[in-house]
Amino acid sequence: MKGNIEERVYKEAMFILEKRGTVRSIASEFNVSKSTVHFDLSKRLKKLNLSLFLEVDNLLKLNLSERHIRGGEATKNKYKSKNLNKA
Repeated sequence: MKGNIEERVYKEAMFILEKRGTVRSIASEFNVSKSTVHFDLSKRLKKLNLSLFLEVDNLLKLNLSERHIRGGEATKNKYKSKNLNKA
C-alpha cells in the first residue's frame, strides 16, 4: 500500500486505536516495515492531525511501557509449548 501516504497514515492511526494494536501488528496488516509505521505515526500524523496524533501517541507510550510484559508472556508460552511437545 504505497499509493497515497496520507491515506495510509490515517488508516494506520485508526487501526491502532480500534484494535489496540502494536507497531508490529500494523506493519503486518499494511505490509510495510515497522520503521515506516513508526515514522507515519510519530512524524507524518503529527503534521496531518494533531489531535489524532495525541491519541495515538498515548497508546504508543502505553505499548512501550507494557512491552516487557508481552515479551515475557511470549517467552513463557514458547517454553510451555516446548515442554508439552516433549511429554
